[in-house]
Amino acid sequence: MRLATLLLLTSLGLPASAQDYTIALIGLRHSHTWSHLEHLLKAPAARFVAIAESEPDLVAEAKKMGATAVPFYDDYRKMLDEVKPTMVWAFVENNRHHEIVEACAPRKVHVIFEKPLAATHAQAVQIRRAAQKHGIQVLTNFPPAFSPSYYAVKAKLDAGELGAPWRLRVTTGHGGVFPKAGRNKFFHEWLIDPVRNGAGALMDFGCYNALYSLYYLGRPQTVYAHALRLRPQDFPQVEDGATIVLGYQDKVAILEQSWNLPPGVNVFEIVTYNGYIRMGEGPAEIRKGRNPATRLEIPPLPPERSGAIAYLVHCLRTNQPVQGLVSLDYTVDVNEIIDAAKASIKTGKPVVLK
Repeated sequence: MRLATLLLLTSLGLPASAQDYTIALIGLRHSHTWSHLEHLLKAPAARFVAIAESEPDLVAEAKKMGATAVPFYDDYRKMLDEVKPTMVWAFVENNRHHEIVEACAPRKVHVIFEKPLAATHAQAVQIRRAAQKHGIQVLTNFPPAFSPSYYAVKAKLDAGELGAPWRLRVTTGHGGVFPKAGRNKFFHEWLIDPVRNGAGALMDFGCYNALYSLYYLGRPQTVYAHALRLRPQDFPQVEDGATIVLGYQDKVAILEQSWNLPPGVNVFEIVTYNGYIRMGEGPAEIRKGRNPATRLEIPPLPPERSGAIAYLVHCLRTNQPVQGLVSLDYTVDVNEIIDAAKASIKTGKPVVLK
């Protein structure tokens, strides 16, 4: 029987070590859903067992992609009680994340979210409180957390060869062309809603940039932000661009996030006292002193860092907390920075973090 089980798992492309861990999806209302669903159907790090979604068009799309071997539920709470997954990945509106954790935590179901952790800092704190109370893991999937380049940058900075970093400048975003039909129209509807998303471009891309600042420079002292509304006809309720300046005692972060960027504008740059590290559309480069810039060596990450599910399974198997860029400690602070930026936009003044 044991051999037969192993053969079955192998034929499904499922590692034998994943057999004890199951995953279900709650909601299909994020544009990132579909690439992750495709991966789940092909080579999951945990056994895929159910989907909860009430929108018929989205259910039909998931089945069209091949999700025909798992049950579908209209009520995710019923799914939690009947299927009892080890973990869920929720692709719902940001302002529903705390609701999902409040349902999952007492049931001892671990949770993965797409970035950000929540729509507001208060909701993020509520998530952390419920997770700690019931002893569950909550992982926020920031894709850079599973990209080796950002760890290579950190390793270079920690080595001290370039001196201490004193400026971080990040420009990130896209052209803001969102589908108004098809499977992603549901994502677009809540992405441009200030309550369900938490903001506009400020939240969509600012959460990434706030995370970088926390990781490379630490917790800021002040947050100043300015918002742009360049296309109010397309985004009547939210900003389509924002600039955040994070103040430190001896450092600064200049963060730009926009839905109005042409291709090739995205850039990530850290300046130190003796050089810089820069990433953009091309290979990452590093420059020390007056020497010519060279390509930054980027070692691969271990298999358990290949993605959100693999890492959460690793943490559960080894009885370790979720750490680093996807942890509650970082992601709650991201929401704090975004909330402070929203407050600064309203008043026109910098906000001092407690």
